[in-house]
Amino acid sequence: MNKQELVEYMKGLLDERMQVAWAAMEAAQDSANDQSKSSAGDKYETARSMGQLDRNMHARQYEQVRQERVILERIGETEKVMRGAVGALLETTAGWFFISVSLGAVVFNGQTILAVSSSSPVGLSFLGKEAGGEFQFMNKPHKIIAIY
Repeated sequence: MNKQELVEYMKGLLDERMQVAWAAMEAAQDSANDQSKSSAGDKYETARSMGQLDRNMHARQYEQVRQERVILERIGETEKVMRGAVGALLETTAGWFFISVSLGAVVFNGQTILAVSSSSPVGLSFLGKEAGGEFQFMNKPHKIIAIY
């Protein structure tokens, strides 16, 4: 499996999420700005406040995805890893895992890969481990077959 191609594919997924969050943020801002004042002033202020809250929520989502994209950029620059660490692609008896960002199950070239953060429980169980090392996943013991 080509790790660099996987990283590029995941960057594309995050780029799509960033575009969606940006569009939703702009739509919420436009909605808040378009609220026309009526005789019920409270209704106007409530609608503007709700629009601003929506905009802020989408802005936070955008920023989170942008930060995840930065992590993937760094992984693209890393050399081959020999132990479980950020950037490690692991083939295990439980399937494929990629210690990177929390994207969950990613289907790449017909293979399902679990993209996990190094701070997630399963990600933590991989840190520092070498091929042949054991870890727990879904309350069952598993083994690392290879690290790429």
